[in-house]
Amino acid sequence: MRNQPKYNFFKNTNYALKGLLDLIKTESSFRIELVVFIVLIPVVIFVETTLSNKLLMFVSLMFMLIAEAVNSAIERVVDLVTLEHHEMAGRAKDVGSSIVFLSIFLFVIVWASVFLDLLF
Repeated sequence: MRNQPKYNFFKNTNYALKGLLDLIKTESSFRIELVVFIVLIPVVIFVETTLSNKLLMFVSLMFMLIAEAVNSAIERVVDLVTLEHHEMAGRAKDVGSSIVFLSIFLFVIVWASVFLDLLF
């Protein structure tokens, strides 16, 4: 059985915000994607398209941030376990990077589809 404290919404929210702040302070890739998110949110709000398209655009933007956070977590855990080069450690980091790559690919496909639909 795990030694886990009782659930507390405010403490857990504090932990989440602490983690988010740490990502912003220490991860340049996350900061870049956060700037992209901030710049493109007004586009989501003001583009003349369906609510479904706006939701897809928003979700694809959020997924990029989530993927970068997951990748950072994987990299930190791997670095905690070993700083030496190990094939499995490298593969774990590569999988984390592929999550980010796939999220960016999804973002590009969704946004291109929405804007191509608006043009034609």
